[in-house]
Amino acid sequence: MIPRTAAKIAIELSKGYPIVAVTGPRQSGKTTLVRSVFPDKKYLSLEEPDLLEFALSDPRSFLSRLPDGAILDEVQRAPSLLSYLQTRVDLDGRQGLFILTGSQQFGLLSHITQTLAGRVGMIHLLPFSLEEVGGVGEKNNSLEHWLWTGFYPPVHDRKLSPSGWYGNYVATYVERDVRQLLSIKELTTFRRFIRMCAARTGQLVNLSSLGNDCGITHNTVRAWLSVLEASFILFLVYPHYKNFGKRLVKTPKLYFYDTGLASWLLGLQGPDSLSIHPLRGSLFESLAISELLKGRFNRGLPSNLFFWRNNSGDEIDVIVEQGDTLIPIEIKSGQTVTMDFFTGLSKWIRWAGSSAGPPYLIYGGNEDQSRSGIQVLSWKNISRLANEF
Repeated sequence: MIPRTAAKIAIELSKGYPIVAVTGPRQSGKTTLVRSVFPDKKYLSLEEPDLLEFALSDPRSFLSRLPDGAILDEVQRAPSLLSYLQTRVDLDGRQGLFILTGSQQFGLLSHITQTLAGRVGMIHLLPFSLEEVGGVGEKNNSLEHWLWTGFYPPVHDRKLSPSGWYGNYVATYVERDVRQLLSIKELTTFRRFIRMCAARTGQLVNLSSLGNDCGITHNTVRAWLSVLEASFILFLVYPHYKNFGKRLVKTPKLYFYDTGLASWLLGLQGPDSLSIHPLRGSLFESLAISELLKGRFNRGLPSNLFFWRNNSGDEIDVIVEQGDTLIPIEIKSGQTVTMDFFTGLSKWIRWAGSSAGPPYLIYGGNEDQSRSGIQVLSWKNISRLANEF
């Protein structure tokens, strides 16, 4: 088993909260993580029909059989159970009593905020980070390899074919979650929609354009995007509000948590097809930003990432907000550093003035360097930056 960075924060949270909740996409390794970190905890999966029926029909009796707590897997299937957990942990008083996992944000997070506020430590567990898979011993360690393979644990733990695994993943998990959350009769239309989302990785969200391409309404696009967000398939990055005297774009940008899934949805056949693909830069941007998110989530922290773009087209790919300090990060997929890589950063630093923190450039090459006060990092060292912010 590949060690997970989030194991450390899971242990820390279990010492300060009666409940620890681990959320994330299906097959991201949530169950493996909690069972390895808490091996003495009784494990119950609410995917099992008889256990689910028991938890829903008689929650008090269900919990009474767990005097020392338990790991409750896929707890979003029994959201009403959380109300009974509140009373149970308040009366018990022990920390780390129950460990919850869930794959859908809708049911789990809404009930946690309503019934378990102040009693639960949250962790969002995404697929492996570059740092975590660094010791896997992959024969091909090129950027194109990682963009195409992605980071879902089964692809690496079991050495499965990415193409075959991602196809099954969409059919068995993504579409199943969609059926649970929305009444979608035409799955063919939804499949087209998620592929159209992959084709817009790294772009501003245009609800009307997405709807026209898929033959669905503006409101349907909004609802389906929410489902994909709730299932940890894609995420939106919002523009930072400081305009420094410039009019800003107010529309969020769309990214996929995993480039392997996005590559499969785009129909890419292998790493070689990425070297000249028109979306190579967008996929690289998605990889870099998701790595920065993993650095936050693996420490139990929320996202502090934004982007900055004005109506003239000037843009900074990532703004890391740290109090009053704003750290600009540009992302370029090219393997050779050229002076035009720094144009956007130089402009923004002048406009930001005292608000600007140390600037960074992440690029597709292999060597770190420093240019004109800007730290240039290889894609291989994104984790170093992710762990810093």
